[in-house]
Amino acid sequence: MSPEKRAPLDRRRVADTALRLLNEVGLDGLTLRAIARELDVKAPALYWHFKDKQALLDEMATEMHRRMVAGTTLDPADSWQDRLLKANRGLRATLLGYRDGARVFSGSRFTGTEHAPALEANLRLLTRAGFTLAQAVHAGRTANAYTIGFVVEEQGVQPLPGERREGYDIGERARRLADHPLAAEAGQLLFEGYDEQFEEGLAVVIAGVGARYRVG
Repeated sequence: MSPEKRAPLDRRRVADTALRLLNEVGLDGLTLRAIARELDVKAPALYWHFKDKQALLDEMATEMHRRMVAGTTLDPADSWQDRLLKANRGLRATLLGYRDGARVFSGSRFTGTEHAPALEANLRLLTRAGFTLAQAVHAGRTANAYTIGFVVEEQGVQPLPGERREGYDIGERARRLADHPLAAEAGQLLFEGYDEQFEEGLAVVIAGVGARYRVG
């Protein structure tokens, strides 16, 4: 038996195994039974740690966030725009590291408090820039929701970097929509160049936040 399989079973170890398995089978194929088999234990052993799959997804999202912030430091010279850009670029990069990463992260509840220091620092930076606390929360939540939603759509086309789901051939789409030339041409903008798409959308969100709350 491998050293990993001999190690004591705990929540973090189960989440780590689940994240590795996620890249192989995707969210729909990720079951407690499959994770138990990977760990060489019986499925009921996992229920000591997780009452259901959602509880496991919560821990997986928490572990993803831990890895995202590990070793990172916040630059005190950041403007609020800089901070929103960096935070959401980092979130997207993390989610893209896992098959269905955005679906796992979406709607999950952090099981620890490791996220609190960065959240506190970000809210403090925004309120010092002139946002009320409510406005700062709205700004952060809106940018976060944009990023998660964008990656859900991105991974619907490209589950992992280098992969592409069948049915997203741009040329074939253009031929089918030949009677609708603008819609046909839009395919290149919708289903290619995701890095550029993301950056443009995030810039729109941040500019909109500044305009809405009149904070420069």
